[in-house]
Amino acid sequence: MPDQPKRNYRKKEQAVNMDTLGLEMGNKPPQALDVEEAVLGAMLVEPSVVDEALEELTAPCFYDPKHKMIFESMCELVNEHVAVDLLTVADKLKAKNNLEIIGGPVALADLSQKVGAAAHIEYYIKILKQKCIQRDLINASYQILKDSFDDSVKVDDLIDTAQSKVFAAIQNNVRKDVQDIGSVINEALNDIQELQGKTGLSGVPSGYVSIDRITMGWQRSDLIIIGARPSVGKTAFALNIARNAAVDHNMPVAVFSLEMSALQLAKRLMTSESGLSADKIKGGSRLESYEWEQLETKLKNLSKSPLYIDDTPSIPVMEFRTKAKTLVKNKGVRLIVVDYLQLMQGPSELRGMREQEVAAISRTLKATAKELDVPIIALSQLSRNAVQRTNSNSKPQLSDLRESGSIEQDADMVIFIHRPDYMGLSDPDSPDGNNPGKTYIIIAKNRNGSTAEIPMIFKPEQVRFVEENDTLESQAANMIRESKMNSDSVDFDSLGSGNNEFGNNNEF
Repeated sequence: MPDQPKRNYRKKEQAVNMDTLGLEMGNKPPQALDVEEAVLGAMLVEPSVVDEALEELTAPCFYDPKHKMIFESMCELVNEHVAVDLLTVADKLKAKNNLEIIGGPVALADLSQKVGAAAHIEYYIKILKQKCIQRDLINASYQILKDSFDDSVKVDDLIDTAQSKVFAAIQNNVRKDVQDIGSVINEALNDIQELQGKTGLSGVPSGYVSIDRITMGWQRSDLIIIGARPSVGKTAFALNIARNAAVDHNMPVAVFSLEMSALQLAKRLMTSESGLSADKIKGGSRLESYEWEQLETKLKNLSKSPLYIDDTPSIPVMEFRTKAKTLVKNKGVRLIVVDYLQLMQGPSELRGMREQEVAAISRTLKATAKELDVPIIALSQLSRNAVQRTNSNSKPQLSDLRESGSIEQDADMVIFIHRPDYMGLSDPDSPDGNNPGKTYIIIAKNRNGSTAEIPMIFKPEQVRFVEENDTLESQAANMIRESKMNSDSVDFDSLGSGNNEFGNNNEF
């Protein structure tokens, strides 16, 4: 047994050894030693090259271990605000007992003689980055191949690890160029000019006038968090939003449901769309013949809408990222809904560290929204703190977001669903404190706009949220109010003048 750890250690070392991999494949690992020497030589004699190289390159970009040691010493000197030259680099290597390993001061002097043209340093850096990406991909592929032959590795873990390794190999070496303000302003002006020719919203409509008035629609690259306690109506609200965009505006929408099956979601949508009770859609009571006709008629638009559902349970965040990219590319998806964030699986190396795992998930969701340039709405559970404050009629707060403060940080917008009656609270806006279904949509954080509390009504039998002004009760009240105002303004003196439709009818 004592020898077992050593045997595993040797296997791990072989798996990341590029020379070993090269021999197994019959090819030399991707490398450009002469370019490495040219870059290091230029850094030794050209101070202007140092910052440019450090901005783009990391130690793994150098294949030769000696070159890697030299570059690491240069990085430490820059961090210590010491100039990089032959003497300082030699002293740093000597302090780390690496000077003789790299060949002594003579090797550094030889490098300074192999200086590439400073004007070509950008091209040299590009070559080293390309070689590094190739090596990282080879290493990732080898690890994936090795795990694929191991029957003890679960297929789900294998897929998650494979995606993570390939993505990391590319992402770690691809950096976005800095943009000057002039080019960004020109892009902004073009965007404003384009919006001038349009009326209405600049983003994906929610279908609720009160919300769209504040948000101008769900904006591209935004991460929107919708938080609430269990069974308050997160899924219903998110489905209403998805349905409004897909059915009313014909915008492709993708829903990733980690908690409910596609069939369950479809029945919820059918309930909202048809106006029939949820009990009848679920089969609790029989549908009448006219209700079947009503159902078929109402579902025509929904069945033809560009709404896509993925009900993979506990989907790994990297698998979600891959599927989201495919949907945006192939289906033109304009809005993505995730139900819900805490059920996703983060990177495998963070399993067991829940707060860090959730933080990684929220960062990936935000990065995906930015990369794909589409809004992502992610549902989130709230902690029990929201329940413990019920005695003080407290509404949800940003600190209630469950398991990680990074959710609040990464989100561009945070929306809470608050139902006083469901929480056993009285409604402060109601005279008697009792207002069944009264719901407050609380925009608690809005990075690009104002916050607000929007009163709505939740109709559980139809699994639907409606604005207060859209309810039959409010419409009837408005009609009575308008009728009363009109009657108060009637000129009663003219009623008997014979100029009205009743004439001089004495019976009237």
